[in-house]
Amino acid sequence: MNTSEAIALTRLNVKPSESGAVPIRPSLSLRVPSVIEAGDLAGMNKRDDILIVDLRSSDRRVGEYIPGAVLLPYENLVRSDGKAEGLEPEIESLLAVLSAIGLRDESWVIAYDDDNGTRASRLLWLLNAIGHRTYSLLNGGFSAWRDGNYPLVAESAEPQSTDYYAAYKPEAFADRAYVRRNLNNPDVILLDARSAPEFDGSDIRATRGGHIPGAINFEWSLAVDVADYGRLREPAVIARQLRERGITPDREIVVYCQTHHRSSLSFIALKHAGYTRVRAYPGSWSEWGNRRDTPIAIAEEAVPQLAVAS
Repeated sequence: MNTSEAIALTRLNVKPSESGAVPIRPSLSLRVPSVIEAGDLAGMNKRDDILIVDLRSSDRRVGEYIPGAVLLPYENLVRSDGKAEGLEPEIESLLAVLSAIGLRDESWVIAYDDDNGTRASRLLWLLNAIGHRTYSLLNGGFSAWRDGNYPLVAESAEPQSTDYYAAYKPEAFADRAYVRRNLNNPDVILLDARSAPEFDGSDIRATRGGHIPGAINFEWSLAVDVADYGRLREPAVIARQLRERGITPDREIVVYCQTHHRSSLSFIALKHAGYTRVRAYPGSWSEWGNRRDTPIAIAEEAVPQLAVAS
């Protein structure tokens, strides 16, 4: 669809029932593109349903912002339990963060960063995980906007806080147990978004190196054009890259990396390419590779789980 077309969004006020049961978040009537270009965003500056979110690091903002953008520190989108990094925030913490930036049911969130889209994609993945489907990645991030000579302002926008409510959808996640159960499931593909040296075990960033058995390596950067502001490639190009590696849309895809930072962009790339059955393993290799009871593979040779010390 044309990203500048009007999008009819119905606001539905969803709250927990008196029994405390978690409601199912309603679907929005129309979908928005997973990726939006700077020129399209510039043409929509009169819309009041757009929430622009800046996820750049604080030391790189230097007084230049896209008009209307609110700030969101990346560290508010990750959690560590002492055993794994990159976990999703507790739902109460995430809702407080989203309420603080002014998220509403009808908001079309457009996120950007200066990190090839990885930070912004983390936010968009979390929105997807709570059923908020109106989100887009600004292709090329802040650099594409600035170098396109689009308007800039000296200060970020002051958000109007809300009381946003949602709940995590279990089908958005793959935890360690889910991954283990599906290691030999032909309907599930594990997509490892790390570098080739990390995948083959020569670059070790946990207690053990290697990859989850059966995983397919599709490094996150293959989906972007680093010479063009890190823009995501055209959907047909990404789809071809995936199919060439046996990653097909008829099967469920589980993405992971080290801390689900890089693989958040892989998640958006898959959506951009038309893949619909996509989960994420937030613990990623920071969990799997730091345990003694998880099987690993190195250079195509499976390594069995290690005996757990008594």
